[in-house]
Amino acid sequence: MTRFDGKTVIVTGASSGIGLATAQRFSEEGANVVLVGRDAEALAKAARNMDQARTLTIAGDVSREPDVISVAEAAVARFGAINVLVNNAGIAMSGRIDEMSLEDWQKVIDIDLTGVFLMSRAVWPQLEKAQGSVVNTSSVSGLGGDWGMFAYNAAKGGVSNMTRALALDARDSGIRVNGVAPALTRTGMTEEMMGDEALVQKFLERTPLGRVGEPEDVAAVIAFLASEDARFVNGVIIPVDGGLHASNGQPPQA
Repeated sequence: MTRFDGKTVIVTGASSGIGLATAQRFSEEGANVVLVGRDAEALAKAARNMDQARTLTIAGDVSREPDVISVAEAAVARFGAINVLVNNAGIAMSGRIDEMSLEDWQKVIDIDLTGVFLMSRAVWPQLEKAQGSVVNTSSVSGLGGDWGMFAYNAAKGGVSNMTRALALDARDSGIRVNGVAPALTRTGMTEEMMGDEALVQKFLERTPLGRVGEPEDVAAVIAFLASEDARFVNGVIIPVDGGLHASNGQPPQA
């Protein structure tokens, strides 16, 4: 498919996992892709097999406004426009409220939530010119709570409702704003969890498709939401969870 020929897409958190798979998907569909992450070397490695004429890597921290402004300016300088923003950068820290330091709480909120605000605000004028699209990576943890993950839940819950609110505020601008909510997906962030076979089995017992997600599973839905195929889809958070949300929460029956 070439749904994004001539379009410019910014993907944050693009050096690995869902972000990298998303950048590769857009590139395969003809887009100019701007990969953003904190590690310049990791970004260069991630982009090495992409069409270099249509690829730009920028090292930066989405929680820092000067970095975000630089990303927006560099994207326009290189490709002339911004059509799609994928806010994917994020971190997770576990712990209950009596175990979480203010510093760790702030780090999660700054990257996972404030980063979405800063990045969206920085590119909004360009998206309006292009009648573009924003796709935010939330999480099933942004649709309901987890034990011992309250900071991540708070941040991703904020991303989910920010997505809805931005879609409302974008009325008459031509900008669509949507999100994806992945369940357990095989990424660097979940590497430790994947090594715990008993824990993974507990996840699989609750997942009708019987497997964990792959980054490409999420990237495909992000690309759909950003495309003209989803031109009347706005303000939604699509669970990419193998059917997890089909359950009412009760355990499987024999």
